[in-house]
Amino acid sequence: MTAGISRYSVEEFVNTTSQKDKNEGFFEQETPRIMEINLSNNFAWIKKGAMIAYTGDVKFTMEDLFEHGLKTVVKRFVTGESGNLVKAQGTGKVYIADEGKKISILNMQNDSIIVNGSNLLAFEPSLKWDIKLMKLASMMAGGLTNIEVNGTGMLAITTMYEPMSLRVTPNCPVMTDPTATVAWSAGLKTCFKTDISVKTLLGRGSGDSIQMKFEGEGFVIVQPGSIVYPVYSGE
Repeated sequence: MTAGISRYSVEEFVNTTSQKDKNEGFFEQETPRIMEINLSNNFAWIKKGAMIAYTGDVKFTMEDLFEHGLKTVVKRFVTGESGNLVKAQGTGKVYIADEGKKISILNMQNDSIIVNGSNLLAFEPSLKWDIKLMKLASMMAGGLTNIEVNGTGMLAITTMYEPMSLRVTPNCPVMTDPTATVAWSAGLKTCFKTDISVKTLLGRGSGDSIQMKFEGEGFVIVQPGSIVYPVYSGE
């Protein structure tokens, strides 16, 4: 066998990669990049396009525009976020993933966290959520949509490769690249710092002209890869 190359019979491959029940509950981590949702006549919210397979009697329904109230509709109009959640409901097993990103399952215990919309994969219906409006500077950072999630229940987020958490204290604020920022404590004070100069506009700057600044007591989760968003044009 050539070094570094694995060869299997079909039966060996199926046995090696076979799905295995781990009895972890409602959300189950099958692999670092695939998650199982165990539905028993209930439902979960999942990111649109995340379902890769399922068994049983499961229905997938796009969230109704007015399902979360008129206030959310207005916020969506302001942010340009058109609705990115699907309700997976019924009895069976649903397998979800997001373009091979690493999945982390957080067991929320009356916690409150703000997640970048692109990193939100799934959550239990016991959790409450709302679109978090940010200042106009967020549009300069690419028009990021952030979701505030709070309560008790399971929340699944994704990251490009392995995530890292940074502690924020009153004496030590944290600055991050907005496109590498995954989530943060809801109680933190956030603002945007800009470092736009003639050199930046001419292409001789650092490339990180806009940073998010976090102050207070809590944490920030970052990922080692940046998602490229279209730059807001003001139109």
